[in-house]
Amino acid sequence: MSRVVHFEIPATDPERAAAFYKKAFGWKIEKWPGPMEYWMVTTGADGAPGINGGLVKNTTVKNTTNTIGVESVDGAVDAVTKAGGKLVMPKTPIPTVGYFAYLTDTEGNLFGVMQPDQNAK
Repeated sequence: MSRVVHFEIPATDPERAAAFYKKAFGWKIEKWPGPMEYWMVTTGADGAPGINGGLVKNTTVKNTTNTIGVESVDGAVDAVTKAGGKLVMPKTPIPTVGYFAYLTDTEGNLFGVMQPDQNAK
């Protein structure tokens, strides 16, 4: 069974949004050193209930979006499209993380699927 493993919050001004969530909830938010403008969000201690996420410049993502962990992005895309969903952004590598794609369900809700890189730390 696949679970929600990450969330993304879109922001016109990610630094302003980061300041808000830090002040309002005490979240730890740091700019990701990867090839895209992205901020990693830590919402609590490892092992505590809940998930961590990210802040992203609102280009593709316009609403808070969940990411589901899967064994294979290709397999998930196939299963989602066969179930009536649609591919929005094809399988994309994320350096040191794994592979990712955006899809929509039959109601038009955007979500991501992520396959971890087995060689990542």
